[in-house]
Amino acid sequence: MEGSGSTTLFPLHRTKTLHLVRHAHGAHQLEVEDRDALKSEELFDAQLSLQGWQQVDNLNKHINECGLAKKVELVIVSPLLRTMQTAVGAFGGVGDYADGTDVTPLMVENAGNSNRSATSNINTPPFLAVELCRERLGVYYCNRRRATSEYRTIFPAIDFSLIENEEDVLWKADARESYESLAVRGMQFIDWLWTRKEKEIAVVTHSCFLFHTLGAHGKDYQPTVQQEMCTRFANCELRSVVIADRG
Repeated sequence: MEGSGSTTLFPLHRTKTLHLVRHAHGAHQLEVEDRDALKSEELFDAQLSLQGWQQVDNLNKHINECGLAKKVELVIVSPLLRTMQTAVGAFGGVGDYADGTDVTPLMVENAGNSNRSATSNINTPPFLAVELCRERLGVYYCNRRRATSEYRTIFPAIDFSLIENEEDVLWKADARESYESLAVRGMQFIDWLWTRKEKEIAVVTHSCFLFHTLGAHGKDYQPTVQQEMCTRFANCELRSVVIADRG
């Protein structure tokens, strides 16, 4: 019997599973109809909206009910307030942080004026902040990050050791990153992920970053698969993909 040529076999040890998540609804998205409003310093490092936190709670419930919480070995997150809130809310410990415990919380109480309890770090995977998966850089203040020392006080259990600069030296007020540059950065990020030892990794990042990163990797795919890969993410959507070492 001849094969159809539409299927592919690949050694399991040459693959990794990525669980890609776009951050939940943010306060800056309330101004989405007025793009110039995103240039306002009032939206600096925008946090999640009330709607966004409801989305996070729903995703956390899904992740625990389907067993994904026990499979993920590492959570990588873009170092911005809304992505880190989404990451710890979705993949953090279930329930309120237990008072009196010696375990460092993933997120302190009322982080970003969220009116949320502290988030437990008990029985959760490591969380690692990585600048390669940040949103498109420049001009929009919602995409400018805070100093890492400030983030460390808000998210004590997130590892910021891979971020080289205390202040945000990548974001520019007068120039936006090109889509081409963003796609290149996304491909570099995927290549870097391949060097990690973990086999199942969650990535909490941004719409534009995901769209252009997946688009750069999906150019040679069959149209239906390409559409599945490259359709823009909804807020707090989780989409799982497999990367393979074809070398």
